[in-house]
Amino acid sequence: MSEFHGSASRGPAPEPSRTPPPRTRATRLRHRLAELRGADVPAKALDARALAALAANPGCRRRAILDGAGVDKAKLASALGAPSGFGQSQFALTRGNAFEAKVKADGGAELLRLAHTRLDPDAEAPEAAAVPDLTAQGPEGRTARTALALREATRAGGWTLLDHPMLALDVAGSLAFLEPDAVVVHPDGSWSVVEIKSFPMLDGSADPAKVGAAARQAAVYVLALEDVAARLDPAPRVRHRVLLVCPKDFSNLPAGSAVDVRKQRAVTARQLARLTRIEEIADALPEGTCFAPDRDTEELTAAVAAVPATYAPDCLSTCELAFHCRERARAAGAVTRLGRPLRAELGGLTTVEDVLAAARGELGDPDDPAVAALRRAAALRAEALQEARAREVAAVCR
Repeated sequence: MSEFHGSASRGPAPEPSRTPPPRTRATRLRHRLAELRGADVPAKALDARALAALAANPGCRRRAILDGAGVDKAKLASALGAPSGFGQSQFALTRGNAFEAKVKADGGAELLRLAHTRLDPDAEAPEAAAVPDLTAQGPEGRTARTALALREATRAGGWTLLDHPMLALDVAGSLAFLEPDAVVVHPDGSWSVVEIKSFPMLDGSADPAKVGAAARQAAVYVLALEDVAARLDPAPRVRHRVLLVCPKDFSNLPAGSAVDVRKQRAVTARQLARLTRIEEIADALPEGTCFAPDRDTEELTAAVAAVPATYAPDCLSTCELAFHCRERARAAGAVTRLGRPLRAELGGLTTVEDVLAAARGELGDPDDPAVAALRRAAALRAEALQEARAREVAAVCR
């Protein structure tokens, strides 16, 4: 009893500590990326085209951190004094939209016919396909509505066309909302991605570079669909052969082709797995690094230079910072500006100066195949020039 009164005489017990819980790793990463982007700068959402470009150049740490932080690279390039011409023209966008509308006319009858012919010829013909309404509030609502429509279509059987569904994919701890042109649900319950492009398909084939870019983009949608399928029991099969629809020859008639994206899907999955560790890149940056476009040009240049880049000529068609990176690659004499195949052949020779020195016999191990090939090429060049000079002298003497 005395203990009870003694404790009461000391007044009410103190309130428990309200120390905020420690931030999780994902929360810390989001905070760090927001600091890199700029406190008042909204994040630029990643789309499938950007994710596909990441897969096309997986070694570029600069693009990984900028895209992971949601930096608007077009504004950053302009602030650096190297504005990019990257992107589609208004004419191309208008033509593409008109072609897509034609392909999806009449409830997508032509699109479904192509899907049946190219992807699933053994299934019943899509004579009466369902086209569910995917309207909802905001990207989160549209994502949930798409998942519900996919589940209902899988259970119902038959053909179903989802026009511009919304998918979500976790990228570096945050959701990227993706909008494929269409997704088709087959009678067996499997799902296929449809990509509609405005470049022509001539004699049954299209430009390999453009088809490759479309395949990488479709692979991102396949990964996002697999996330949706994994939440269903049993999980529907997401087909790795996507339908690419393009204008036939020089007409506006649609033609379809089945494109296997297994390789692109695997590469994209590996790159996204690397993106979840972009905190390693962020932690290596100097304190106070920020890519906000309103910063001083010198400060921005130093911030961008603090992140290693892997420039290649392909970047000109996939990255808004390509002009800036190309100029820096030229100034450094980097061989990457000559293309990835040549860079791979040169091994440890990373600059043009090193390559020329190796060819002259001033640098490198003679047993290195790249060094040996350069010296052999230099010897053949010298021999050819010597013969040409000898012919010139002989002609003058005559």
